[in-house]
Amino acid sequence: MSFNWFQLVPGVVGPEGDYTHVATLTATVAASVVLGSIARNQLKTGEDAAKPTDRFSIRGIFEIITDFVSKLAHQVIGHHYQPYVPFFSAMFFFILFNNLVGILPGMTPATENINTTFAFGIFSFMTYNFIGLKKGGTHYLAHFLGPIWWLAPLMLIIELISHMIRPLTLGMRMANVLTGDHTALMVFLDLVPFLVPIPLYALSLIVAFIQAFVFTLLSMVYVSLATASDH
Repeated sequence: MSFNWFQLVPGVVGPEGDYTHVATLTATVAASVVLGSIARNQLKTGEDAAKPTDRFSIRGIFEIITDFVSKLAHQVIGHHYQPYVPFFSAMFFFILFNNLVGILPGMTPATENINTTFAFGIFSFMTYNFIGLKKGGTHYLAHFLGPIWWLAPLMLIIELISHMIRPLTLGMRMANVLTGDHTALMVFLDLVPFLVPIPLYALSLIVAFIQAFVFTLLSMVYVSLATASDH
């Protein structure tokens, strides 16, 4: 287990278990709320609120992320993507922010723990099924039975298994990649703490972005599939 500054907080690590990821996740939530409040306070009123910021700021970072996610959602989901942009933007930013925490010395990302990433997967699972039921109703449920009636029992089993493992695959993919990346970084820091780890830090930045991108992209694909029956 790598060192984490939250291990110094009483109660975080004890005989009953290690809750470092919970402390990290809580701190990340608090930091996200603070950053969101700052970005909100930087918003102007009237027509100026719709104009992109002309300087580097927290609001500008949020605008870049939102614009990127919006274009991605348009490509994946289609013309009815706009209602889902705030959800996917928040998902991308929060996962990215959690991933970046692991680059800080003495910190391990909450997304390195399978419990955290599995919870994200369950949240994505519940969201796309809710959207599918809301948009398609019984027609959404009918796609679980397949196109041929006499294959319906078999297709139902296959579809249920396929859907039920999605939260696990989403969570395991991100947790395993981040664990491997963080472990490699820690090993090189222990062996050669100067200069040599710099490329690994750059790689960690790329991995943090890619994992947030992949998780958000797959969630978009699931929403696209869930709403396809509505068109």
